[in-house]
Amino acid sequence: MGGTEHLTVQREGATLVLTLNRPEARNALSLPMLVGLYDGWVEADADDAIRSIVLTGAGGAFCAGMDLKALAGRGMEGEHYRDRLKADPDLHWKAMLRHHRPRKPVIAAVEGYCVAGGTEILQGTDIRVAGSSATFGLFEVRRGLFPIGGSTVRLQRQIPRTHALEMLLTGRPYTAQEAAAIGLIGHVVPDGTALEKALAVAEQINACGPLAVEAVKASVYETAELAETDGLAAELRRGWPVFDTADAKEGSRAFAEKRPPVYRRA
Repeated sequence: MGGTEHLTVQREGATLVLTLNRPEARNALSLPMLVGLYDGWVEADADDAIRSIVLTGAGGAFCAGMDLKALAGRGMEGEHYRDRLKADPDLHWKAMLRHHRPRKPVIAAVEGYCVAGGTEILQGTDIRVAGSSATFGLFEVRRGLFPIGGSTVRLQRQIPRTHALEMLLTGRPYTAQEAAAIGLIGHVVPDGTALEKALAVAEQINACGPLAVEAVKASVYETAELAETDGLAAELRRGWPVFDTADAKEGSRAFAEKRPPVYRRA
C-alpha cells in the first residue's frame, strides 16, 4: 500500500481511503500529494479486491487548491519526487482526475475548505458528501489565474450553466447548502461526519456486483455527451456482457434464495 508524506492510504474493507494530509496548509496541493494521489488511483484500478474509493482531507479541510508559494517560484516540498514528473509530465493532471478516471466509484468526503483546485478535483469524483460548514468555490479569477483543472469544461456539464458561470466568474465562496442546491454535491451532513457517511455509501456500493458497478459507471460517462440513439447503443454494448457473468448468475441465485450474494468478479 502506497502513500507519501502528504497523502495517506488505508483500507476500510473493500474501500480504499485516500487522505490529503497537509493540514497545516489546509491540504494545499504539493508534489508529494499529487504523486500519492496518482499512485492511489493506480492501486485502486489494479486491485480487484478494492471496490470503491473515498477521497478526504485531514485536519478539518479537504483541499485549498494549489500551493501558490510554489506557483510563485518559491519552491515546493518533495523535490525528490521530481523524477516522477519527468518520467510522466502528465502525472499531476492524472492525480487531479483531469486526465484519469478510476474504474471504481470515487466518493468525496469534504470537511472545511474545498476551494480552487479542491473544487476542481471534486468534479472528477462520482459521489460527494460534505459537512455542513464546508466551503466551495473557484477563486482563480480573483487571483488573476485560470481554473485549468478542467472546470470551464466540466462544471457546466455537472450543474446548470448559469450557476457554473457565476461560480467561475465571481470567484466567490459557496456554502455546503448552496453547493447542494445547485447540484455540485449530493449530501450535506453534520460537521465531522462526512467520512462516516461516505464510507456508508461505499459499503452500499461494495455490496453490489463489482463488474456491474464498473460497467454502469463507465456507461454513464461514455454516453454523457452522445445523442440519445448513440448513447442507447453504447449502453447495450456495455450492459449485455454483464448478464453473461458469474456475478450476474450469483446475484440472481442469491435473490431467489433470499441470501446476501457472494461476488467473485467473473
